[in-house]
Amino acid sequence: MKAPLNPDLDLTISRVIRAPRAAVWSAWADPKKFERWWIPEPALCKVVSMELTPGGALVTEISESGGAFAPHLDACFLAVDEGRRIVFTNALTGGWRPAENPFMTAIITLADHADGTDYAAHVMHKSNADRNMHAEMGFYDGWGTVIGQLARLVEA
Repeated sequence: MKAPLNPDLDLTISRVIRAPRAAVWSAWADPKKFERWWIPEPALCKVVSMELTPGGALVTEISESGGAFAPHLDACFLAVDEGRRIVFTNALTGGWRPAENPFMTAIITLADHADGTDYAAHVMHKSNADRNMHAEMGFYDGWGTVIGQLARLVEA
């Protein structure tokens, strides 16, 4: 199912990554690879839990300065279509538990492209205020940076 775009609630970003879809998928599915690109450098990412299955947890921590790690994302996978699509939300935590502060649901799609993989992120919010806050927090710079880091990892 493809979620329709609602410009009042959603943010989207896409890029062609010059690598096979299987390589991009592997960078999402392997926690050690995921840690290398998920958070904009120079910050560091630690995967606490990654159960790539519907209901599975996606928990990451961030170290801004190379010191102690702090919570970053506590989410739940909603759908996992191997090699093609990942849907996750922070409205739930692993095991379908309701989260305290829901903010977004993200749909990541991977499609074959003549030059590699068409990578797209469609991020949905519960309100226009949340959408605008996410945009003002630097959605395009942040998500664009990590997609660039992902591309560097898999295009190498």
